[in-house]
Amino acid sequence: QVQVVESGGGSVQAGGSLRLSCTASAPSYGNHCMGWFRQVPGKEREGVAHINIAGKTTYSESAKGRFTISRDAVKNTVWLQMSSLKPEDTAMYTCATKPFCWTAMLTQATDYEYWGQGTQVTVSS
Repeated sequence: QVQVVESGGGSVQAGGSLRLSCTASAPSYGNHCMGWFRQVPGKEREGVAHINIAGKTTYSESAKGRFTISRDAVKNTVWLQMSSLKPEDTAMYTCATKPFCWTAMLTQATDYEYWGQGTQVTVSS
């Protein structure tokens, strides 16, 4: 069973920055593809950023230029550096992973197998 644990959420003023972290417990050297999603109550979940074992990344249009996803493949850890935050970035951010996905580029929620509990990000104006 893979456990996915996020941290780093919180409250920040518009224009500020936050860094989210996510670690998948197993398997070691699991060649995870990992991604971040966000959701606001009453709205559909939105893919924010994704990264594969080769380090290739994709971003949503709203995240491009402001967010950066990076990873430590050995530790199955991924970070989401968020800058120039806007009130519309307020959401529950959830990390997802799929082990042994190699160089596949996953972007849809249905592509992922394991999910964390989420961490709240609140941006005030």
